[in-house]
Amino acid sequence: MGWPAPQIRRSECGECASAGPASIAGMHPAPASSSPTATAAATTMPAPPLPRAFSRLAACNLAAQSAEQIALAAVPLFAVLAFQAGPGEVGLLSSAQTLPFLLLSIPLGLLADRWSRQRLMLWAEGLRALSLLALVWLAVQGHASLAWLAVLGFIGAVGTVGFSVAAPALVPSLVAPSALAAANGRLELARSLAFAAGPALGGALVGWAGASFAFALAAGLSLAAWIALAGVQEPARAQPPRRHPVTELKEGAALVLRHPLLRPVLLTAIVWNLAWFVLQAAYVPYAVTQLGLDGAGVGFTLATYGAGMVTGSLLAARAIRALPYGLAVLVGPFCSVAAMAVMCATLAWPSGVLAALSFFLFGLGPILWTITSTTLRQHLTPASMLGRVSAIFLTVNTGARPIGAALGGWVGAGWGAEACLWLALAGFLVQAAVCTLSPIRALKTLPTPEA
Repeated sequence: MGWPAPQIRRSECGECASAGPASIAGMHPAPASSSPTATAAATTMPAPPLPRAFSRLAACNLAAQSAEQIALAAVPLFAVLAFQAGPGEVGLLSSAQTLPFLLLSIPLGLLADRWSRQRLMLWAEGLRALSLLALVWLAVQGHASLAWLAVLGFIGAVGTVGFSVAAPALVPSLVAPSALAAANGRLELARSLAFAAGPALGGALVGWAGASFAFALAAGLSLAAWIALAGVQEPARAQPPRRHPVTELKEGAALVLRHPLLRPVLLTAIVWNLAWFVLQAAYVPYAVTQLGLDGAGVGFTLATYGAGMVTGSLLAARAIRALPYGLAVLVGPFCSVAAMAVMCATLAWPSGVLAALSFFLFGLGPILWTITSTTLRQHLTPASMLGRVSAIFLTVNTGARPIGAALGGWVGAGWGAEACLWLALAGFLVQAAVCTLSPIRALKTLPTPEA
Protein backbone atom coordinates (compact mmCIF):
# COMPACT_ATOMS: atom_id res chain seq x y z
CA MET A 1 0.00 0.00 0.00
CA GLY A 2 2.31 3.07 0.48
CA TRP A 3 1.46 6.58 -0.60
CA PRO A 4 2.16 7.07 -4.30
CA ALA A 5 1.53 10.20 -6.25
CA PRO A 6 -1.81 10.33 -8.02
CA GLN A 7 -1.58 8.06 -11.00
CA ILE A 8 -3.54 5.58 -13.01
CA ARG A 9 -2.64 2.51 -11.03
CA ARG A 10 -3.03 -1.14 -11.67
CA SER A 11 -1.57 -3.08 -8.93
CA GLU A 12 -2.00 -5.91 -10.32
CA CYS A 13 -1.40 -6.66 -13.83
CA GLY A 14 1.96 -6.08 -12.33
CA GLU A 15 1.50 -8.44 -9.48
CA CYS A 16 -0.88 -10.67 -11.25
CA ALA A 17 0.55 -14.04 -11.81
CA SER A 18 -0.06 -17.69 -11.36
CA ALA A 19 0.49 -20.95 -13.02
CA GLY A 20 -0.39 -24.65 -13.45
CA PRO A 21 0.72 -28.34 -13.26
CA ALA A 22 4.00 -29.69 -14.06
CA SER A 23 6.68 -31.70 -12.63
CA ILE A 24 9.16 -29.15 -11.40
CA ALA A 25 12.02 -31.39 -12.37
CA GLY A 26 11.08 -31.76 -16.02
CA MET A 27 8.90 -28.64 -16.25
CA HIS A 28 6.49 -30.41 -18.57
CA PRO A 29 2.86 -29.44 -17.95
CA ALA A 30 0.26 -32.14 -17.83
CA PRO A 31 -1.92 -32.08 -20.94
CA ALA A 32 -4.90 -29.85 -20.30
CA SER A 33 -7.31 -32.52 -21.43
CA SER A 34 -5.99 -35.02 -18.90
CA SER A 35 -6.50 -32.90 -15.77
CA PRO A 36 -7.88 -34.97 -12.89
CA THR A 37 -11.59 -34.96 -12.25
CA ALA A 38 -11.10 -33.19 -8.94
CA THR A 39 -9.25 -30.39 -10.63
CA ALA A 40 -11.81 -30.09 -13.39
CA ALA A 41 -14.49 -29.67 -10.77
CA ALA A 42 -12.72 -26.56 -9.58
CA THR A 43 -13.80 -24.67 -12.66
CA THR A 44 -17.02 -26.46 -13.66
CA MET A 45 -18.80 -26.76 -10.30
CA PRO A 46 -19.58 -24.17 -7.63
CA ALA A 47 -16.69 -23.72 -5.21
CA PRO A 48 -17.13 -24.90 -1.61
CA PRO A 49 -17.96 -22.25 1.00
CA LEU A 50 -15.00 -20.12 2.04
CA PRO A 51 -13.91 -20.75 5.63
CA ARG A 52 -14.19 -18.23 8.45
CA ALA A 53 -10.43 -17.69 8.56
CA PHE A 54 -10.50 -16.54 4.95
CA SER A 55 -13.48 -14.27 5.64
CA ARG A 56 -11.40 -12.51 8.28
CA LEU A 57 -8.55 -12.20 5.80
CA ALA A 58 -10.96 -10.74 3.24
CA ALA A 59 -12.20 -8.19 5.79
CA CYS A 60 -8.58 -7.31 6.56
CA ASN A 61 -7.90 -6.87 2.85
CA LEU A 62 -10.90 -4.57 2.35
CA ALA A 63 -9.88 -2.33 5.26
CA ALA A 64 -6.20 -2.28 4.23
CA GLN A 65 -6.96 -1.52 0.57
CA SER A 66 -9.36 1.27 1.60
CA ALA A 67 -6.70 2.79 3.84
CA GLU A 68 -4.25 2.67 0.97
CA GLN A 69 -6.52 4.36 -1.53
CA ILE A 70 -7.51 7.14 0.87
CA ALA A 71 -3.85 7.85 1.61
CA LEU A 72 -3.05 7.55 -2.10
CA ALA A 73 -5.29 10.55 -2.76
CA ALA A 74 -4.70 12.51 0.43
CA VAL A 75 -0.91 12.62 0.71
CA PRO A 76 -0.05 14.20 -2.67
CA LEU A 77 -2.99 16.59 -2.37
CA PHE A 78 -1.79 17.62 1.10
CA ALA A 79 1.70 18.15 -0.29
CA VAL A 80 0.39 20.43 -3.04
CA LEU A 81 -2.01 22.42 -0.85
CA ALA A 82 0.16 22.77 2.25
CA PHE A 83 3.64 23.04 0.74
CA GLN A 84 2.96 24.15 -2.85
CA ALA A 85 4.65 20.97 -4.07
CA GLY A 86 5.20 20.80 -7.82
CA PRO A 87 5.69 17.82 -10.13
CA GLY A 88 9.29 17.39 -8.98
CA GLU A 89 8.40 17.18 -5.29
CA VAL A 90 5.43 14.90 -5.92
CA GLY A 91 7.69 12.71 -8.07
CA LEU A 92 10.14 12.42 -5.17
CA LEU A 93 7.32 11.35 -2.87
CA SER A 94 6.35 8.70 -5.41
CA SER A 95 9.97 7.52 -5.63
CA ALA A 96 10.18 7.19 -1.85
CA GLN A 97 7.21 4.84 -1.76
CA THR A 98 8.44 2.87 -4.80
CA LEU A 99 11.93 2.08 -3.52
CA PRO A 100 10.83 -0.56 -0.95
CA PHE A 101 9.26 -2.62 -3.74
CA LEU A 102 12.57 -2.78 -5.57
CA LEU A 103 14.79 -3.14 -2.49
CA LEU A 104 12.78 -5.34 -0.14
CA SER A 105 10.41 -7.56 -2.14
CA ILE A 106 12.96 -10.36 -2.47
CA PRO A 107 14.19 -10.34 1.18
CA LEU A 108 10.63 -10.21 2.52
CA GLY A 109 9.54 -12.91 0.07
CA LEU A 110 12.28 -15.19 1.36
CA LEU A 111 11.17 -14.39 4.91
CA ALA A 112 7.58 -15.31 4.01
CA ASP A 113 8.78 -18.80 3.05
CA ARG A 114 10.70 -19.24 6.32
CA TRP A 115 8.35 -17.61 8.84
CA SER A 116 4.65 -17.42 9.62
CA ARG A 117 3.00 -15.53 6.78
CA GLN A 118 0.20 -14.30 9.01
CA ARG A 119 2.72 -12.96 11.50
CA LEU A 120 4.68 -11.21 8.75
CA MET A 121 1.47 -9.56 7.56
CA LEU A 122 0.71 -8.44 11.11
CA TRP A 123 4.09 -6.78 11.41
CA ALA A 124 3.66 -5.20 7.98
CA GLU A 125 0.17 -3.84 8.66
CA GLY A 126 1.25 -2.62 12.08
CA LEU A 127 4.14 -0.73 10.51
CA ARG A 128 1.82 0.87 7.99
CA ALA A 129 -0.67 1.86 10.72
CA LEU A 130 2.11 3.43 12.79
CA SER A 131 3.30 5.46 9.81
CA LEU A 132 -0.23 6.76 9.26
CA LEU A 133 -0.69 7.58 12.95
CA ALA A 134 2.60 9.47 12.89
CA LEU A 135 1.32 11.42 9.90
CA VAL A 136 -1.89 12.28 11.77
CA TRP A 137 0.13 13.61 14.70
CA LEU A 138 2.41 15.67 12.47
CA ALA A 139 -0.54 17.18 10.60
CA VAL A 140 -2.42 18.06 13.78
CA GLN A 141 0.65 19.57 15.45
CA GLY A 142 1.66 21.50 12.36
CA HIS A 143 5.03 19.77 12.10
CA ALA A 144 4.46 18.02 8.76
CA SER A 145 6.90 18.62 5.92
CA LEU A 146 7.71 17.16 2.54
CA ALA A 147 10.67 15.36 4.10
CA TRP A 148 8.42 13.73 6.70
CA LEU A 149 5.93 12.76 4.00
CA ALA A 150 8.74 11.03 2.09
CA VAL A 151 10.13 9.25 5.18
CA LEU A 152 6.76 8.05 6.39
CA GLY A 153 5.75 7.11 2.85
CA PHE A 154 8.85 4.93 2.62
CA ILE A 155 8.06 3.28 5.97
CA GLY A 156 4.45 2.70 5.01
CA ALA A 157 5.54 1.18 1.70
CA VAL A 158 7.81 -1.26 3.56
CA GLY A 159 4.65 -2.50 5.24
CA THR A 160 2.93 -2.70 1.89
CA VAL A 161 5.67 -4.91 0.48
CA GLY A 162 5.53 -7.32 3.42
CA PHE A 163 1.75 -7.55 3.13
CA SER A 164 1.86 -7.97 -0.65
CA VAL A 165 4.33 -10.85 -0.77
CA ALA A 166 2.82 -12.76 2.17
CA ALA A 167 -0.89 -12.49 1.32
CA PRO A 168 -0.88 -14.54 -1.93
CA ALA A 169 1.22 -17.16 -0.15
CA LEU A 170 -1.22 -17.33 2.80
CA VAL A 171 -4.44 -17.77 0.82
CA PRO A 172 -3.78 -21.35 -0.41
CA SER A 173 -3.32 -22.51 3.19
CA LEU A 174 -6.75 -21.18 4.18
CA VAL A 175 -8.96 -22.45 1.32
CA ALA A 176 -9.30 -25.64 -0.68
CA PRO A 177 -7.66 -25.68 -4.14
CA SER A 178 -11.09 -25.78 -5.77
CA ALA A 179 -12.01 -22.53 -3.98
CA LEU A 180 -8.88 -20.55 -4.88
CA ALA A 181 -10.47 -18.75 -7.84
CA ALA A 182 -13.48 -17.74 -5.73
CA ALA A 183 -11.20 -16.57 -2.92
CA ASN A 184 -9.01 -14.51 -5.25
CA GLY A 185 -12.13 -13.06 -6.85
CA ARG A 186 -13.41 -11.92 -3.47
CA LEU A 187 -10.09 -10.30 -2.63
CA GLU A 188 -10.01 -8.52 -5.98
CA LEU A 189 -13.60 -7.30 -5.53
CA ALA A 190 -12.57 -5.67 -2.25
CA ARG A 191 -9.58 -4.04 -3.94
CA SER A 192 -11.76 -2.84 -6.80
CA LEU A 193 -14.32 -1.30 -4.45
CA ALA A 194 -11.54 0.43 -2.52
CA PHE A 195 -10.00 1.67 -5.77
CA ALA A 196 -13.34 3.04 -6.97
CA ALA A 197 -14.32 4.81 -3.74
CA GLY A 198 -11.12 5.47 -1.77
CA PRO A 199 -9.50 8.24 -3.86
CA ALA A 200 -12.74 10.24 -4.06
CA LEU A 201 -13.26 9.90 -0.32
CA GLY A 202 -9.67 10.84 0.47
CA GLY A 203 -9.75 13.89 -1.79
CA ALA A 204 -13.13 15.01 -0.43
CA LEU A 205 -11.95 14.74 3.17
CA VAL A 206 -8.86 16.81 2.47
CA GLY A 207 -11.00 19.47 0.79
CA TRP A 208 -13.83 19.53 3.32
CA ALA A 209 -12.29 18.70 6.69
CA GLY A 210 -8.52 18.87 6.27
CA ALA A 211 -5.78 16.34 5.65
CA SER A 212 -5.59 15.21 9.28
CA PHE A 213 -9.12 13.75 9.04
CA ALA A 214 -8.25 11.81 5.89
CA PHE A 215 -5.08 10.46 7.52
CA ALA A 216 -6.99 9.57 10.69
CA LEU A 217 -9.56 7.59 8.69
CA ALA A 218 -6.79 5.77 6.82
CA ALA A 219 -5.02 4.98 10.10
CA GLY A 220 -8.26 3.71 11.64
CA LEU A 221 -8.90 1.43 8.68
CA SER A 222 -5.33 0.12 8.87
CA LEU A 223 -5.79 -0.66 12.57
CA ALA A 224 -9.09 -2.40 11.77
CA ALA A 225 -7.23 -4.48 9.18
CA TRP A 226 -4.65 -5.45 11.81
CA ILE A 227 -7.38 -6.54 14.24
CA ALA A 228 -9.13 -8.64 11.60
CA LEU A 229 -5.84 -10.25 10.58
CA ALA A 230 -4.96 -11.05 14.20
CA GLY A 231 -7.95 -13.42 14.31
CA VAL A 232 -6.73 -15.48 11.32
CA GLN A 233 -5.30 -18.82 12.40
CA GLU A 234 -2.65 -19.91 9.93
CA PRO A 235 -2.32 -23.71 9.64
CA ALA A 236 1.06 -25.02 10.72
CA ARG A 237 3.42 -25.97 7.93
CA ALA A 238 6.70 -27.81 7.86
CA GLN A 239 9.66 -25.48 7.99
CA PRO A 240 12.16 -25.98 5.16
CA PRO A 241 15.81 -26.58 6.01
CA ARG A 242 17.91 -23.45 6.41
CA ARG A 243 19.78 -22.65 3.21
CA HIS A 244 21.62 -19.65 1.85
CA PRO A 245 19.17 -16.97 0.68
CA VAL A 246 20.85 -16.80 -2.73
CA THR A 247 20.26 -20.54 -3.20
CA GLU A 248 16.58 -20.13 -2.37
CA LEU A 249 16.25 -17.15 -4.67
CA LYS A 250 17.88 -19.05 -7.54
CA GLU A 251 15.47 -21.92 -6.94
CA GLY A 252 12.47 -19.60 -7.16
CA ALA A 253 13.81 -17.82 -10.24
CA ALA A 254 14.52 -21.13 -11.95
CA LEU A 255 10.95 -22.27 -11.36
CA VAL A 256 9.49 -19.08 -12.82
CA LEU A 257 11.83 -18.82 -15.82
CA ARG A 258 11.76 -22.49 -16.85
CA HIS A 259 8.13 -23.33 -16.21
CA PRO A 260 6.14 -23.29 -19.48
CA LEU A 261 3.13 -21.73 -17.76
CA LEU A 262 4.73 -19.43 -15.20
CA ARG A 263 7.18 -17.88 -17.67
CA PRO A 264 4.52 -16.53 -20.10
CA VAL A 265 2.48 -15.21 -17.18
CA LEU A 266 5.49 -13.21 -16.02
CA LEU A 267 6.38 -11.99 -19.52
CA THR A 268 2.78 -11.00 -20.23
CA ALA A 269 2.61 -8.98 -17.02
CA ILE A 270 5.93 -7.24 -17.73
CA VAL A 271 4.90 -6.14 -21.23
CA TRP A 272 1.46 -5.11 -19.94
CA ASN A 273 3.04 -2.84 -17.33
CA LEU A 274 5.41 -1.29 -19.87
CA ALA A 275 2.51 -0.50 -22.22
CA TRP A 276 0.23 0.69 -19.42
CA PHE A 277 2.75 3.17 -18.08
CA VAL A 278 3.52 4.46 -21.57
CA LEU A 279 -0.19 5.26 -21.80
CA GLN A 280 -0.22 6.71 -18.30
CA ALA A 281 2.61 9.11 -19.15
CA ALA A 282 0.69 10.53 -22.10
CA TYR A 283 -2.98 10.36 -21.19
CA VAL A 284 -3.63 13.44 -19.04
CA PRO A 285 -1.93 15.98 -21.35
CA TYR A 286 -3.50 14.22 -24.34
CA ALA A 287 -6.97 14.37 -22.77
CA VAL A 288 -6.65 18.08 -22.03
CA THR A 289 -5.04 19.24 -25.28
CA GLN A 290 -6.49 16.83 -27.85
CA LEU A 291 -9.79 15.67 -26.33
CA GLY A 292 -10.65 19.06 -24.85
CA LEU A 293 -11.46 17.68 -21.39
CA ASP A 294 -11.28 19.80 -18.26
CA GLY A 295 -10.23 18.51 -14.85
CA ALA A 296 -13.66 17.09 -14.10
CA GLY A 297 -13.80 15.36 -17.47
CA VAL A 298 -10.39 13.77 -17.01
CA GLY A 299 -11.41 12.64 -13.53
CA PHE A 300 -14.59 11.06 -14.89
CA THR A 301 -12.73 9.09 -17.56
CA LEU A 302 -10.28 7.78 -14.96
CA ALA A 303 -13.13 6.89 -12.58
CA THR A 304 -14.57 4.49 -15.15
CA TYR A 305 -11.46 2.36 -14.62
CA GLY A 306 -12.58 1.61 -11.07
CA ALA A 307 -16.10 0.91 -12.30
CA GLY A 308 -14.68 -1.59 -14.78
CA MET A 309 -12.69 -3.29 -12.02
CA VAL A 310 -15.80 -3.72 -9.87
CA THR A 311 -17.81 -5.04 -12.81
CA GLY A 312 -15.05 -7.47 -13.78
CA SER A 313 -14.74 -8.75 -10.21
CA LEU A 314 -18.48 -9.42 -10.05
CA LEU A 315 -18.47 -11.25 -13.40
CA ALA A 316 -15.25 -13.21 -12.80
CA ALA A 317 -16.73 -16.30 -11.12
CA ARG A 318 -19.31 -16.75 -13.86
CA ALA A 319 -16.71 -16.31 -16.61
CA ILE A 320 -14.35 -18.84 -15.03
CA ARG A 321 -17.14 -21.42 -14.80
CA ALA A 322 -18.35 -20.80 -18.35
CA LEU A 323 -15.03 -20.73 -20.22
CA PRO A 324 -12.14 -23.17 -20.55
CA TYR A 325 -9.57 -21.99 -18.03
CA GLY A 326 -6.99 -20.98 -20.63
CA LEU A 327 -9.56 -18.85 -22.46
CA ALA A 328 -10.58 -17.20 -19.18
CA VAL A 329 -6.93 -16.24 -18.64
CA LEU A 330 -6.72 -14.79 -22.18
CA VAL A 331 -9.74 -12.51 -21.70
CA GLY A 332 -7.66 -9.96 -19.82
CA PRO A 333 -4.86 -9.55 -22.39
CA PHE A 334 -7.30 -9.31 -25.31
CA CYS A 335 -9.60 -6.94 -23.45
CA SER A 336 -6.55 -4.70 -22.96
CA VAL A 337 -5.94 -4.72 -26.72
CA ALA A 338 -9.58 -3.75 -27.31
CA ALA A 339 -9.35 -1.01 -24.68
CA MET A 340 -6.23 0.47 -26.26
CA ALA A 341 -7.77 0.28 -29.74
CA VAL A 342 -10.72 2.31 -28.44
CA MET A 343 -8.29 4.87 -27.04
CA CYS A 344 -6.49 5.08 -30.39
CA ALA A 345 -9.88 5.63 -32.05
CA THR A 346 -10.00 8.99 -30.26
CA LEU A 347 -7.21 10.12 -32.60
CA ALA A 348 -9.77 10.05 -35.40
CA TRP A 349 -12.86 10.83 -33.31
CA PRO A 350 -11.85 12.92 -30.28
CA SER A 351 -14.30 11.96 -27.57
CA GLY A 352 -14.28 11.80 -23.81
CA VAL A 353 -16.91 9.06 -24.04
CA LEU A 354 -14.54 6.83 -26.01
CA ALA A 355 -11.74 7.54 -23.52
CA ALA A 356 -14.06 6.60 -20.65
CA LEU A 357 -15.05 3.38 -22.45
CA SER A 358 -11.35 2.59 -22.92
CA PHE A 359 -10.60 2.90 -19.22
CA PHE A 360 -13.71 0.90 -18.33
CA LEU A 361 -12.42 -1.96 -20.50
CA PHE A 362 -8.95 -1.61 -18.93
CA GLY A 363 -10.58 -2.20 -15.56
CA LEU A 364 -12.95 -4.94 -16.72
CA GLY A 365 -10.66 -7.43 -18.50
CA PRO A 366 -7.37 -7.23 -16.59
CA ILE A 367 -9.12 -7.85 -13.26
CA LEU A 368 -10.13 -11.27 -14.63
CA TRP A 369 -6.48 -11.77 -15.63
CA THR A 370 -5.42 -10.95 -12.08
CA ILE A 371 -7.80 -13.49 -10.59
CA THR A 372 -7.12 -16.30 -13.05
CA SER A 373 -3.35 -15.83 -13.28
CA THR A 374 -2.93 -15.54 -9.52
CA THR A 375 -4.96 -18.71 -9.02
CA LEU A 376 -2.85 -20.45 -11.67
CA ARG A 377 0.39 -19.36 -9.99
CA GLN A 378 -0.83 -20.57 -6.62
CA HIS A 379 -1.66 -23.96 -8.14
CA LEU A 380 1.71 -24.32 -9.83
CA THR A 381 4.01 -23.07 -7.08
CA PRO A 382 4.94 -25.45 -4.25
CA ALA A 383 3.70 -24.13 -0.90
CA SER A 384 7.26 -23.77 0.39
CA MET A 385 8.11 -21.36 -2.48
CA LEU A 386 5.01 -19.17 -2.66
CA GLY A 387 6.62 -16.24 -0.85
CA ARG A 388 9.73 -15.93 -2.99
CA VAL A 389 7.82 -16.53 -6.25
CA SER A 390 5.36 -13.76 -5.33
CA ALA A 391 8.34 -11.53 -4.54
CA ILE A 392 9.95 -12.23 -7.92
CA PHE A 393 6.76 -11.24 -9.74
CA LEU A 394 6.36 -8.13 -7.60
CA THR A 395 9.97 -7.00 -8.07
CA VAL A 396 10.11 -7.54 -11.82
CA ASN A 397 6.78 -5.90 -12.51
CA THR A 398 7.48 -2.96 -10.22
CA GLY A 399 10.74 -2.46 -12.05
CA ALA A 400 8.93 -2.42 -15.40
CA ARG A 401 6.70 0.48 -14.39
CA PRO A 402 9.27 3.32 -14.21
CA ILE A 403 10.81 2.03 -17.45
CA GLY A 404 7.43 2.28 -19.16
CA ALA A 405 6.83 5.74 -17.72
CA ALA A 406 10.27 6.94 -18.82
CA LEU A 407 9.75 5.46 -22.30
CA GLY A 408 6.38 7.18 -22.55
CA GLY A 409 7.89 10.49 -21.46
CA TRP A 410 10.71 10.21 -24.00
CA VAL A 411 8.42 9.26 -26.88
CA GLY A 412 5.90 11.91 -25.91
CA ALA A 413 8.54 14.63 -25.74
CA GLY A 414 9.99 13.68 -29.11
CA TRP A 415 6.98 12.65 -31.17
CA GLY A 416 3.91 13.70 -29.20
CA ALA A 417 1.20 11.97 -27.18
CA GLU A 418 -0.24 10.38 -30.32
CA ALA A 419 2.96 8.35 -30.77
CA CYS A 420 2.62 7.14 -27.17
CA LEU A 421 -0.85 5.83 -27.93
CA TRP A 422 0.35 3.82 -30.92
CA LEU A 423 3.35 2.54 -28.96
CA ALA A 424 1.07 1.44 -26.12
CA LEU A 425 -1.18 -0.36 -28.59
CA ALA A 426 1.84 -2.22 -29.97
CA GLY A 427 2.80 -3.22 -26.43
CA PHE A 428 -0.65 -4.55 -25.63
CA LEU A 429 -0.64 -6.55 -28.88
CA VAL A 430 2.70 -8.09 -27.86
CA GLN A 431 1.46 -9.11 -24.39
CA ALA A 432 -1.62 -10.74 -25.89
CA ALA A 433 0.56 -12.62 -28.38
CA VAL A 434 2.93 -13.83 -25.64
CA CYS A 435 0.06 -15.32 -23.68
CA THR A 436 -1.77 -16.73 -26.71
CA LEU A 437 1.29 -18.50 -28.12
CA SER A 438 2.02 -20.20 -24.78
CA PRO A 439 0.60 -23.49 -23.44
CA ILE A 440 -1.84 -21.43 -21.35
CA ARG A 441 -4.29 -21.27 -24.24
CA ALA A 442 -4.70 -25.07 -24.21
CA LEU A 443 -5.76 -25.32 -20.57
CA LYS A 444 -9.28 -26.68 -20.21
CA THR A 445 -9.19 -26.64 -16.40
CA LEU A 446 -6.84 -25.66 -13.64
CA PRO A 447 -3.78 -27.90 -13.57
CA THR A 448 -3.02 -30.29 -10.74
CA PRO A 449 -1.73 -28.33 -7.72
CA GLU A 450 1.92 -28.77 -6.78
CA ALA A 451 2.70 -30.16 -3.36
